[in-house]
Amino acid sequence: MMTKSEPFHIVLVEPEIPGNTGNVARLCAATGCHLHLVRPLGFTIDDKNLKRAGLDYWHLLSISYHDSFAELQTQYPNGRFFCHTTKTDRFHSDAKYLPGDFLVFGKETAGLPETILGQYADSCVRLPMIEGARSLNLSNAVAVSVYEALRQTGYGGLR
Repeated sequence: MMTKSEPFHIVLVEPEIPGNTGNVARLCAATGCHLHLVRPLGFTIDDKNLKRAGLDYWHLLSISYHDSFAELQTQYPNGRFFCHTTKTDRFHSDAKYLPGDFLVFGKETAGLPETILGQYADSCVRLPMIEGARSLNLSNAVAVSVYEALRQTGYGGLR
């Protein structure tokens, strides 16, 4: 289900902070990635912080809403899902991304649930950090990962 305008699918599972989701929405709009938001959301879509972070990019955004991660999986049965977590030793740059892959991120306070991580144990990835650092800000983590996937695939026509 990949098109030139949607090189990757970015999935936020139960995001809690509107500013982070707005930043990710802006990133997706600027890179042509399709944003998937999995409910429940920790904010309303008309939240002023969400809109402010996305600024005037909303008309460029391709976005879908899902009531559960299982619903997303059903809609994309052949999707390749790369789950981002601190609970693996495999770096995000070790993965071999293909256009149309799904980069999956969990909520800010808890990450992805074990039920999802267990399904994709072979494709869990992490961002390298110093010992003792718990995690990066969600929107920063998404940006680092998206640009690595884009780099590996020749930037999908971006200029």
